[in-house]
Amino acid sequence: MTTSPAGRRTTQIFLASTLYGVATLAAALDADLFGPADRRVLLVSNNAATPETTPSLDGMPGFERLRGRFDDVRSWNEAIAPFHPGGWSPRGDDVVLWERYVRLLWDLGDDQVELAVESIQVHPALALTQIFTGAPVDVYADGLMSYGPTRNKLDPLVGTRVRRLLHLDLVPGLTPLLLTEFGVRPEIVPTDTFVKVLAELAADGDESAGAAPSGPEAPALVLGQYLSALSILTAEEEEELHIRMVRGAAELGHTRVVFKPHPTAPARWSRALEKEAQAIGVELTVLDSPVLAEVLYQRMRPALVIGCFSTALLTASALYGLPVARTGTDLLLERLAPYQNSNRVPVTIVDALLPELGDRAAVEERRPGLGTGELTDLLKAVGFAMQPQIYPALRPAAERYLTHHLGAGTWRYFKRRRLTALALPGALPSQLAFIPRNAAVRRVARRARSVQRSIKRTALG
Repeated sequence: MTTSPAGRRTTQIFLASTLYGVATLAAALDADLFGPADRRVLLVSNNAATPETTPSLDGMPGFERLRGRFDDVRSWNEAIAPFHPGGWSPRGDDVVLWERYVRLLWDLGDDQVELAVESIQVHPALALTQIFTGAPVDVYADGLMSYGPTRNKLDPLVGTRVRRLLHLDLVPGLTPLLLTEFGVRPEIVPTDTFVKVLAELAADGDESAGAAPSGPEAPALVLGQYLSALSILTAEEEEELHIRMVRGAAELGHTRVVFKPHPTAPARWSRALEKEAQAIGVELTVLDSPVLAEVLYQRMRPALVIGCFSTALLTASALYGLPVARTGTDLLLERLAPYQNSNRVPVTIVDALLPELGDRAAVEERRPGLGTGELTDLLKAVGFAMQPQIYPALRPAAERYLTHHLGAGTWRYFKRRRLTALALPGALPSQLAFIPRNAAVRRVARRARSVQRSIKRTALG
């Protein structure tokens, strides 16, 4: 039995909304990254738009392989029903009542609670940390967003309780920016331990789910993301993006392609892909089973992995040594709005590191993009431009990068309007670059523009 200094039992609660997240937690537990506890509870949250019709992660193939790391599994959706996990939080006056309620519901008694959550900036993670107001918090990151800024300004009552950021080493040498405003230290979940956990998932369940179609050569694997659900692309534009991926695979000489749609993607997308594949002579297999991309990597060893900006592109490259190619990132960098959109950093990383599908030589040679140092400098500039109020200390680094590196190859990562609003290099014509970038000058410039617009309106009137 593990007891706190006050003599109370310790219960660790692990909140997860994806099987990938549970695998990350399982690897962290296997690597002894969490201290001892009397009880470990996996709290499952189904964040789908309509969770009533979408399978929860604890019903996915492979989950039972991970289940043994936890003493109990509970449902966040059931605890807060009929509210949706993504949009509910306790009212300030009700926090004490909610803590009493969940303690009773989950048999916590007066246990000392420790939390491990994902995406602490948003619900349900934020709601859970608000209910257990005094609990220490560990944040785990299972994607590329950990390399970007915290998307919202966190209440210090939450942020100062975060002890660590556990993350996968998806970009070796790159340090996460997430939560550094609170001095949170990053800690890597060992890659070899994580790969072993994923091997457990690959050994479980129906081997036909994710098995490579028969043939003399390994197929190319296309990853769908369902970007229209995020209102980044229209359904038609994303459908065309997937078609471009299949065409690109064919142009590189791949005659067999496996398409892994996003679990919530509409079925009609695969029908359009099948028509296109037939027209260009490609044997297309569309997976209809919810299986992790990493399971497919182990079962079929694809000859090429193609995607837009999925984290799975980096796991394919960094964890399994598979060749990868990206496409559509230029369109995404243009479309993401506002500039602070938290997907901007993942898109930037994939665009800067991985070869473009249409560049045959770069794909075949696995030609790397930016080095770690260059990427770090780029992300500091992008991170400051996204969240200048949260990371004001990054301004000098952003100014240096923009002064020396802003050009034809890097403009796509920035917006002139955003640079102008923040008085950063690139906002003004070069002949006016001598003007000091301070608050007083910016106020005068705004007044001058306002007067200019008034004069124009008067003249037109």
